[in-house]
Amino acid sequence: MSSAPLNVVVGVTGGIAAYKAVSVIRSLVLLGHDVHVVATDSALRFVGKPTLEAISRNPVHTDLYEGVAEVRHVAVGQAADVIVIAPATANTIAKLAAGIADDLLGNTVLASIAPVVVAPAMHTEMWQNPATVANVALLRERGTIFVGPESGQLTGADSGPGRLSEPDAIVEAVLAAVRPKDLAGKSIVVTAGGTREALDPVRYLGNRSSGKQGVALAAAAAARGAQVTLIGANLEVPAPASVTLVRVSSARELEIAVGEASASADVVIMAAAVADYRPENVAESKIKKDVQGDTLTLTLVKNPDILAGLASRRRNGQVIIGFAAETESDPARLLQLGRDKVARKGCDYLVLNSVGWSEGFATDGNAIVVLNGVGDIVGETSGTKASVADHILDLLT
Repeated sequence: MSSAPLNVVVGVTGGIAAYKAVSVIRSLVLLGHDVHVVATDSALRFVGKPTLEAISRNPVHTDLYEGVAEVRHVAVGQAADVIVIAPATANTIAKLAAGIADDLLGNTVLASIAPVVVAPAMHTEMWQNPATVANVALLRERGTIFVGPESGQLTGADSGPGRLSEPDAIVEAVLAAVRPKDLAGKSIVVTAGGTREALDPVRYLGNRSSGKQGVALAAAAAARGAQVTLIGANLEVPAPASVTLVRVSSARELEIAVGEASASADVVIMAAAVADYRPENVAESKIKKDVQGDTLTLTLVKNPDILAGLASRRRNGQVIIGFAAETESDPARLLQLGRDKVARKGCDYLVLNSVGWSEGFATDGNAIVVLNGVGDIVGETSGTKASVADHILDLLT
């Protein structure tokens, strides 16, 4: 799958939720896409044009009669790979349903054959009004993709359906709209995050994994048509709405969950950072330093090797992908560590990456080398964790 930057048009309309559009734009830009904002006059009452231009890194288009010589009222839409309108007011949805093009945003949508993603935001009564319900149904029939709205706190004291979806969910829907469904029909299990091994009811042994790379893999696989189960160990980032989430904490909990989920899976991707050891004994109450004194001795025992176990019992045709996070800075030695590990584990592919105090864990980027089962390099890339996720998933197509 190509990971080329997309030309994304973000339509911003006049609602209080317009401030969230800034986060949508920022996320798309940070993912490497070329973002062009088309704002209505009402939108600019809520978010200033300089803000939208600074975040998008492109001029903001507002006026239907600007750029007449370059036919901008149709050119913006013709050039788009995908259009997202966030927030979309009831008025905007009505105009889209009727094909009204009395502003630049309406012209842009009519002049485009790109997928259109709409993120509504309005008061509950407006969302549930029969006119809005009918307009949304008509747009869905025409292929418009809706994300949200959610139920929650609205402007003032009101609460109920009509709240704009969170920016991450909107970005996920935008990217899903243009991804090829080349993983349709596949069942994929992804593990993510870092396991925690309890010392007592308060403390645990853990690691610095946030789960970002595993969550990116789950989101990308779902966007490409797969049925995805995400087994999340203490995730520090939201799980995609498009996957089935199973929450776990310890390595043994993860082993049980992945064992059950993998029984019918076509692919298992072990992106979680799993503790190699756990305390032999877990205290029933908080360990007190005034009782223990100046030192505390812990006896640790090995956790099961989940990846090797999955590889040893995989079905014919099932693909097992492991991860190896290493602190080795020398590329040659890092590669040898990966080759040794893939030989021990017996998995089909091993994703090898460097981690340290300031790289790998909890960052937005990653750099990986992918080895096959005999230790040959079959892939190498760096970039955002979303782009890295797609590179890994390309192995399956």
